[in-house]
Amino acid sequence: MNTPSLDLAVEVYGLRKHYGDKQAVDGLDLSVHRGEIFAVLGPNGAGKTTTIEILEGFRSRDGGSVRVLGVDPADANRVWRSQIGIVLQTANDQADQTVGELVHHFARYYPHPRDPDEVIDAVGLTEKVRNRTRQLSGGQRRRLDVALGIIGRPELLFLDEPTTGFDPQARRSFWDLLAGLRDGGTTVLLTTHYLDEAEHLADRVAVVRDGRVLALDTPADLGGRTARHAIVRWTEQGNDGGPVRHCEGRTETPKAFVRELSVRAGLGVDGEVPGLQVLRPSLEDVYLAMIGEPPAAGQAASELTENLQ
Repeated sequence: MNTPSLDLAVEVYGLRKHYGDKQAVDGLDLSVHRGEIFAVLGPNGAGKTTTIEILEGFRSRDGGSVRVLGVDPADANRVWRSQIGIVLQTANDQADQTVGELVHHFARYYPHPRDPDEVIDAVGLTEKVRNRTRQLSGGQRRRLDVALGIIGRPELLFLDEPTTGFDPQARRSFWDLLAGLRDGGTTVLLTTHYLDEAEHLADRVAVVRDGRVLALDTPADLGGRTARHAIVRWTEQGNDGGPVRHCEGRTETPKAFVRELSVRAGLGVDGEVPGLQVLRPSLEDVYLAMIGEPPAAGQAASELTENLQ
C-alpha cells in the first residue's frame, strides 16, 4: 500500500471503473499538490466526471488506490467531508430561499465555518443577500454555489465546469475569486472545457482521454509546448524588384532567426522585418493534437507578443 504524502492533496494510482462493457476509467494515475489549482481537461466521455465523483466519495471504484487529504474516500467520515467543498456543474434546488438564508444555513453544517456575511461579500453577492435564489442570474447562482462550497473552510475544493454560461466579465471576476482562494491555501481541483481558463488559472493541468492521463504538466510546458519550433513568417521583395514573396521558416531560436533576417535584408540587427509574425502552438493546439481532434478550419498557432529586439 502506498504511504500518503503530506505534500499531496490527491493521490491516485491505477484507478479503474467500468459500467458493463464500458471501461470509463482505465488505470488512471493522478497527483495534486496542496495549495495549487489543478485543472483536468478532456473530451466528453473521457472519464473526468467519474474520476472526480470517486475522489469526492460519491462513487465506488473497481480497482486502484485513492487518497484524498490522506484518506480513502470510500472509508471517509464526517470529519473528512467537512474538509472538502464541492461545487457541482448545475444546482437548482432551494429556489425560494434567499442568498443570506442559504449561506447562514449551510454554515451550521460545519464545525468551524467562515463568517457567512464575509463569504457572501467575497463572492460578490452582498447586494443580492435578500434575493431569492430563483431571482439570480446564472453567474450569480454560480457564485452562490461557490459560497456554499467554501463556507466550511475546505482544504480542497472541487469545481465541475465552474464558469459554464458566464459572460466574459463574470468569468474574469470568478477567476480572481479562485486565485484568491488558492493564495489563501485552498487546493482547487476543477474540470473545464475552456482552454483559456485552464491556462489562466491552473498551476498544472492533466489531459484525460479514454480513462487515462495522456499528459500532466504546467500549461506552458504541456506536451513539450515550449520546446516546439516557432513558426516565423515574413515578406520579401523578389529579385530585381519582382513581386513580394510570403516566406515561412521554423526555428528553436526565433529572436536569433529574426535578427538574421533583418541583417540579411540590410536593415541592421534592430531593423523591422516586413510582415513579421512569430507563432507558437497554443494550449488549444497542443490539447487538440493530444486528443486526436483537428483544429478548426483556418485556425493557426497563437501569435506571440514578445520583444524581438
